[in-house]
Amino acid sequence: MYVGRFVVVSPEGGAYRVSSRSFPNRQISEREDALTVGPTEDAPETDNPYVAYNCLRVVETPADGETVAFGNGSHVDPIAEKLELGYPARDALAESLLALDYEKDDYDTPRIAATISDDGEALIGTVRKDALIVKPVEEPTLVATYEKDSPEPIDFAAESASEAAREAYDLEFEHAVCAAGVSLTDDGFETALENGN
Repeated sequence: MYVGRFVVVSPEGGAYRVSSRSFPNRQISEREDALTVGPTEDAPETDNPYVAYNCLRVVETPADGETVAFGNGSHVDPIAEKLELGYPARDALAESLLALDYEKDDYDTPRIAATISDDGEALIGTVRKDALIVKPVEEPTLVATYEKDSPEPIDFAAESASEAAREAYDLEFEHAVCAAGVSLTDDGFETALENGN
């Protein structure tokens, strides 16, 4: 089954995976303040605005805590910025998803995102052509851009960021390209990436 890009989130961690039929020549790279999806060196040139973006950011909040935001597009940045300003995670997700709306491509691709705070509060959200959904999660939950575009439980047992990235990459959905993982540890959030090589 092809579900496109997806996020998995739980109070302990989560993952984001790029799955793509149209733009498979992409990878995730680590920058100082984000994990970023972008084209590989051998990727054909494209003017598609949805191919490169920050997919995961860990930010400090005014309450001296950390929250991670991750998702499938440029909405990750405003979510992270609102969290840094002290917005509740629910508001940061809802306002950013609503403001940027679903992707105006041939498929009306939904935007998907998740947050986890260092006190274990986890939320998942999506904006589709017909709905905006933001909900708290207590167990591993998945939302994807296609087929599974409403949050649903999933078996996901990763205990570290690297395991989360690998497990997301290995899930049996078609056309895996790359994945990012995040895990809440005693020392804060750890992140990892999996480019399938």
